[in-house]
Amino acid sequence: QVQLVESGGGLVQAGGSLRLSCVASGRTSSSYHMGWFRQAPEKEREFVTAVTLSGGNTEYQDSVRGRFTISKDNTNYTVSLQMNSLKPEDTAVYYCAARYALGARYISRQPSTWSYWGQGTQVTVSS
Repeated sequence: QVQLVESGGGLVQAGGSLRLSCVASGRTSSSYHMGWFRQAPEKEREFVTAVTLSGGNTEYQDSVRGRFTISKDNTNYTVSLQMNSLKPEDTAVYYCAARYALGARYISRQPSTWSYWGQGTQVTVSS
């Protein structure tokens, strides 16, 4: 089992920045992928970004590429999400996720393929 604990989030004006962090504990290893998904009210959960803990391969949703940056720290299995130039449409509950991927470079964007989830943290961007 892997436990994920998120921190960060909050309320920010459009154009502002926020930083989210997620610490993984339990049966973690560099064979995992870690990432962020988000879910806005009455919408399905969607992929935002993810990173392979081995190699540091990253993927981003098109709408956040260039504004969001995911980073990792393998020493304590932490991933962070730096969100800049935030827009009202970024408003959602953001979830940290992890999946055992045998160190594969391919990153799945399907929520159903990710096994472990954090409790979620609210990000609200006002216009």
